[in-house]
Amino acid sequence: MHIEKVVETKEAHTYDTRVLIRRFQPYYRPYWKALATDLFCAALTTLCDIFLPIIIRHITNTGMYHMELLTVSLLLKMAALYLVLRIIDTSANFYMADQGHVMGAKIETDMRRDAYAHLQELSDQYYKNTKVGQIMGRITNDLFDVTEFSHHCPEEFFIAFVKGAAAFGILCSINVPLTLLIFLVLPIMLIVSIRLNRWQREAFRRQRYQIGELNARIEDSLLGQRVVKAFANEPLDKEKFETGNRRFLDIKKDTYLYMGIFKVSTLIFEGIMYLIVILAGGLFLYHGKIQPGDLVAYVLYVTTLIATIRRIVEFTEQFQRGMTGIERFLQIMDADVEIFDGDGAVEYTNPKGHISFHDVGFQYEDDDTRVLKHLNLDIYPGEKVALVGPSGSGKTTLCNLIPRFYDVSEGSLTLDGVEIRDYTLESLRKNIGIVQQDVYLFSGTIYDNIVYGRPGASREEVEDAAKKAGAHEFIQNLKDGYDTYIGERGVRLSGGQKQRISIARVFLKNPAIIILDEATSALDNESEFEVAKALAELSEGRTTLTVAHRLSTIRDADRIFVLTENGIEEEGSHKELLEQKGIYYRFYSMAERLR
Repeated sequence: MHIEKVVETKEAHTYDTRVLIRRFQPYYRPYWKALATDLFCAALTTLCDIFLPIIIRHITNTGMYHMELLTVSLLLKMAALYLVLRIIDTSANFYMADQGHVMGAKIETDMRRDAYAHLQELSDQYYKNTKVGQIMGRITNDLFDVTEFSHHCPEEFFIAFVKGAAAFGILCSINVPLTLLIFLVLPIMLIVSIRLNRWQREAFRRQRYQIGELNARIEDSLLGQRVVKAFANEPLDKEKFETGNRRFLDIKKDTYLYMGIFKVSTLIFEGIMYLIVILAGGLFLYHGKIQPGDLVAYVLYVTTLIATIRRIVEFTEQFQRGMTGIERFLQIMDADVEIFDGDGAVEYTNPKGHISFHDVGFQYEDDDTRVLKHLNLDIYPGEKVALVGPSGSGKTTLCNLIPRFYDVSEGSLTLDGVEIRDYTLESLRKNIGIVQQDVYLFSGTIYDNIVYGRPGASREEVEDAAKKAGAHEFIQNLKDGYDTYIGERGVRLSGGQKQRISIARVFLKNPAIIILDEATSALDNESEFEVAKALAELSEGRTTLTVAHRLSTIRDADRIFVLTENGIEEEGSHKELLEQKGIYYRFYSMAERLR
């Protein structure tokens, strides 16, 4: 039984070549007509190489033994035949260069689409363990090589097969022993090539991985360039980059060494084939076993075979790059989708916002420590609930369970009395709005970022959402208003402005449930005041769960839960918890002293 995934490396699975080809084949199905036409044209391009030795052999033997038959008319016929073949060859090559490449580009596009769609389904756990630079490399650079591979791979091997089979048949009809001697070299050459190809494949795999690491290093450094400059650590960052860059160079040196060995080995085998023709062919000619024209045909066919082998050799690098690109593509496609719609999942309609945790436990896959243990919690429709507690007690994790960024490890989590996993993900998340401390704004305009909350919303609805979020006034004061370009991650805006835009986005979404995860903890006092007003309006009439470090922001919560590593230790309103003089009282007293 063939095992598909044969090795587990530190970065991902590796695959057997046969598995890669089998998994890649379905991408040809929508374009089978283009592929069939391309292969037909590939067959046509072999006509010149196959018939030219026959034409030369016929002219040579006629001139040697039947000079009276070697007429101008015969030569013109032979020239006309070759001209027709050359026209066919040129037309076929044009189609292959044009439509063949278009087919490859379409396959690349399909693969990138599938990879991107699959990435959208992967959980936060995958992104925690995978560098964005590696992902970017797999869906861009790696798939560029697949375009060339998908077009040239069938062509090159098909042409090699047709030329080899035709040459073998024609040469056997001339002299079987000499033909067998020549073709005896090919199996040995194939065995050596397979071994050397394995070395090249591993080198290309390491090369791809390292370029992904370089991408991740560059992305990390550029996104954190302010921190780099603030600590005057440019030399340290350059040194780290140089280390990775040198490692990439060393890997490329290994790659080129294997390519050099491979090329030398093919040159050796080419020389052996020519030697056989010279020695054995010369002896056959000496003993009258072969005619001069036949020997010339042998030389031409051997030259054709060697030219074909050289094309395969030159294609080998492209082949290995393509295989590595397909492999890294499959490593994305085979990443498990951990959060998905179950069988019979229903739409979450008419949401009320009643959230219930029943004996819930949770731990991350790569961590043996349980973040939540035997948690029981009821949040009623329209209720404003706050979570406080020390760092690491599981407050953010608890919030992440509600939109199913993670699934509970044990127990159950229900929404309006229905197990949360029985709802479709799309309908569930459409009814939940999240405002976090670390606001993410997309590169584009302010309008683009607000309308993202409900694509298709009118301009008036976007502006109304901005007014409710307290963002309309500052947006109007900007040079281009709602059409102001805010830069990557909103770098042109202040923290308070970004936060109000994110709140406007949630207003436009109009969800039944709101999760506020330390939404004001990184803001200055003035910005916090403005954002707090917007959040108060956003929370009105909705089930709201707030995670807060600043206890002053949750005084008006209906209930406050104190969460520690032991679970929920205290529950009550702000006033009730102060009267208990417990953990919340200590937190609040400490915060008051620090003000």
